[in-house]
Amino acid sequence: MAWSLDARIPLSLLPAGGDLAALLATGKPAALLAEAPPDPLPPGAVAQASFDPTGPSHAAACTCCAGRSAAAAALDRLFQARVRGQCGWFDRVVAVVETAEARAEVETALREDALTSARFRKA
Repeated sequence: MAWSLDARIPLSLLPAGGDLAALLATGKPAALLAEAPPDPLPPGAVAQASFDPTGPSHAAACTCCAGRSAAAAALDRLFQARVRGQCGWFDRVVAVVETAEARAEVETALREDALTSARFRKA
């Protein structure tokens, strides 16, 4: 019998027109990743971070983001808050991405960013 264990945090992309409240209400505690600046924390979410898919406002390879995408940096902030106890513990992330650019940036980070792909997986 083969065993498989993937301890990475699952990340779900909210489908266009999807019901965020219903998705947060089902399953384990969740963090919210959004392309828009965060609103007040919705019920069912224990943490949130946002990113701007139009590109970083910093110089390329600056020390804070080292040339990584805004989505990867936002996922780093969520992960760091989780392990440092700065937010409630979450077992999954729900990404609210309304544009094709934002969706592509999150998917690219999951696929190509070494830190992001070590910590998170597409659900």
